[in-house]
Amino acid sequence: MSPARPPGSSRIATYFHVHLVSDSTGETLNAMAKAVVARFDGVIPIEHIYALVRSEKQMEEVLTEVADAPGLVLHTVVDRDLREQLERGCKSLGIPQIGALDPLIMALSHYLGADVSTRVGAQHALDTGYFNRMSALDYAIAHDDGQGSLHELEEADVVLCGVSRTSKTPTCIYLAHRGIRAANVPLVPGSEDGSRLEGLKNPLVIGLTVAPDRLIQIRRNRLDSLNQGQTTDYVDHDVVRAEIIKARRDFERRGWPVIDVTRRSVEETAAAIVNLVNARRNRRIGVPS
Repeated sequence: MSPARPPGSSRIATYFHVHLVSDSTGETLNAMAKAVVARFDGVIPIEHIYALVRSEKQMEEVLTEVADAPGLVLHTVVDRDLREQLERGCKSLGIPQIGALDPLIMALSHYLGADVSTRVGAQHALDTGYFNRMSALDYAIAHDDGQGSLHELEEADVVLCGVSRTSKTPTCIYLAHRGIRAANVPLVPGSEDGSRLEGLKNPLVIGLTVAPDRLIQIRRNRLDSLNQGQTTDYVDHDVVRAEIIKARRDFERRGWPVIDVTRRSVEETAAAIVNLVNARRNRRIGVPS
């Protein structure tokens, strides 16, 4: 395949086929592949995804497609017979194959002195952790945008507070998928200043802030999506700047940790929150930092 130049790039891109083979949902493998490819500039994978491959016939079909579009094969196949079938097939085709989780699994097995489970899809089992995540997701939805009483907010692990459009809702949803019960309370001038959260005992209250120019851009995009005008205090620079300054001062006065989301993705903001929640939890149970 000849290289192609991606839009807006002065460098020729390298395209390659990558076959992602899993006997489970494939979510872990897909995430790993994207994370690794992102480390290379000008490299664009052509993904071939095969999930829930659990029979010899299915694996034969996979190998046929690999032969038709030769490229790297990444897999998280647990079943020993299917794995051997894939490895043999790739070897006969002269195509490299990598068990994506093998180094981590072997290292952990050696460290723990424990045998490796061969149960397919073990990470997706309907265990307590799964139901905890579903419960956390229900909680995040029910306590979005200031909903819920103060008593209900006490059930949260973390409460996010910030002015409008500081990624509170998507961050709460992301945290829920990590099993963290998160609620959010927006600061609204003349209506909600966050003072009612000062009495919370159980959850960690975290303030989210953002640069004024970035916030105005986000708010303008929001108004455009709603077909509303731009002549409002909601996007007035002086008003927005004063709104952010007041929120920041209130956060600091109340002793709440503050996260600036200006240059952070939702995932990065959530990761910072997880660190704060874990550090607080460790202090409570006496684990040294």
